[in-house]
Order: sequence, then C-alpha cells, then structure tokens
Amino acid sequence: MVRNAHFMPPPQAEPKPTPRQTVESLSRAATLPPPATERPPRVTATAGCDDDTVKILSIQSSVAYGHVGNSAAVFPLQRLRHEVWPVLTVHFSNHTGYGAWRGPLLAPTDVADVIAGIADRGILGTADAVLSGYQGDPAVGAVILDTVAQVKAANPAAIYCCDPVMGDVGRGMFVRPGIPEYLRDTVVPHADIVTPNQFELEFLANRRTDTLDDLLTAVDTVRATGPDHVLVTSVLHRDLPASHLDVVAASTDGAWAVTTPLLPIAPNGGGDVTAALYLAHLATTGSPRTALEHTTNTIYAILEATLAAGTRELQLVNAQDAIADPPTRFTARRLR
Repeated sequence: MVRNAHFMPPPQAEPKPTPRQTVESLSRAATLPPPATERPPRVTATAGCDDDTVKILSIQSSVAYGHVGNSAAVFPLQRLRHEVWPVLTVHFSNHTGYGAWRGPLLAPTDVADVIAGIADRGILGTADAVLSGYQGDPAVGAVILDTVAQVKAANPAAIYCCDPVMGDVGRGMFVRPGIPEYLRDTVVPHADIVTPNQFELEFLANRRTDTLDDLLTAVDTVRATGPDHVLVTSVLHRDLPASHLDVVAASTDGAWAVTTPLLPIAPNGGGDVTAALYLAHLATTGSPRTALEHTTNTIYAILEATLAAGTRELQLVNAQDAIADPPTRFTARRLR
C-alpha cells in the first residue's frame, strides 16, 4: 500500500443484511433552508440495497486532468455499477500537487443551488448515501450537512460518509486554519462513516497512536462522537514488520486490519478512491471486514498499476478489472 494522499487544497459479529427501507420522493424549493442546528438521529450502515445498486450523492472537488475528488471517486463507483450524482466544489485543470493550476472554486451558494436542482427533480430523498471529501470552507460544510439532513429526513436508512481531509504525516495540516476543528467538532459527529488517515485520526482523537492498542483507543474516541464506522488508512505502528502498513476498520461489531507492503509512491487521490470504495462495499455487504478486504485489495492493485506505469496519476482505467472484481490477495485479521 502507500501513505494516503488526498486532494491537495489550494494554499490558504457482523451485521445481518436488512431489507432496504422504502424511500419517498423529496420535492423542495430551489432555495435551501439554513443548516440544521440539531443533529439528526444516527443511522448505522447496513446492507440494505436489494438490487446491490447504491445511489450516491458525492460532493467533492473535480479536475479535468487526473484523478482526485470526484474525478477519483465517480469512475470506481460506476464500475461497481452504482449510480453517482457528482456535485462539484471546485473545478480545476489539475490537482494542486503540480504547483500550478487553473479553474474556479465554486461558491457555496452555487453548490447549494446544484443540490437544490436535484431536489427539484424529486429524487434527492432517494439517495442511499452522501459522500464528501475536502471541505475548504465551513460554508461548504454547512451545505453538505444540510443536504445530509434533507436526505435522511426522506430516507432514514441513508448514510453519510465523510473523508475528513485535513493533513498527513510529513506535511502537517494543509487546510485553512479552523478547518480541522470544524471537521472534528461539527462535521464528523454527523457522519455514519469516517475515513481518516492516521495523522487525521490523531487530531480527531487528540492522542498519539504509536501502537495498535493506541490506535484502537483513538478510534473508540472518534466513534464516541457519532460515527459508527471508522476506516483508518496509512497506519504505521511499532508492531508492523518493516516496509508495511495497516488499514484498519472498526465498528460496533469489532475491529479488523489488513497489512500490505508499503509501495514507493504517493499519488494524489488515493484517499478519495478509498473512501468511495469503502462506502460502496459497506453499503452493499453490511460487513466492515468484507468492505475492508475489497477496498484494500482494489487500492493496492490500482497503486501497483500506477507504479508500473511510472506516472503520478492513479491508473483507474487500467486497473478497472480490480475495481469491478476485487482481488483476494490480502485478508483481514480480527483485532477484537
């Protein structure tokens, strides 16, 4: 595997499947109401999709060239035969890791207007899940949380997966001041699934994770704030063999880890693909262990293809068979 790399912002016992709940259409006016001040009832992720097709509203960045944000998440989800409604928060020529880019940051009101247009079609409440990535502005975060509240009001079985993008080992925080605290205190408590890397987990839990036990304690701290499911990527700890890393999944039903070799690449967008895949596999199987295995094996295959191609952009198209049919090279071990 590889150390997790997200979209880089510009400077500034396992559950049994349950039948899918009936969803009524949601018809709303074009102007969204103010963000809800009270947290909606928490809904845990379960295998609730009778036809294995999940409708996912994905609110993230986008690039014309390369694969980060929605440009990393949409194709894998579609290759898994899910329906994706991408809503863009930025539209750049390329990711900012290149040091130069062009294109607009979309205003929060524009993001809200696109979502209102989806609601006008009477389909927003039929979404099974909301997925969010980099949130560079609390105003965008407020739009996302309001959207989650709308979707869950119409479909209580819907789930919200938040990738709390804020920083990484070696780079520290790379988002605007105040964003990490906003994610920790306001956004994460509303999520059903969160997918931090190890650095982000330590911030969310306010503790170091030098050992696997430390990591599980930090996961429990985050889960106590709201999310039932936590996926931690890019995990390094004292108990690992050299040049390896863990990916850890935890929920009410237990905790599991998959260990992979550490590959010598760090392409942008890996965390965005990981969050999308884990959401999709968890929603369709209801099993954190299975979702962890499918996600880790697919991501490893994508990274191997990217390394072989000698490019800094994720080779999603070349590795699409591993997306549609995850390999079984790595298996999960139960931690508790």
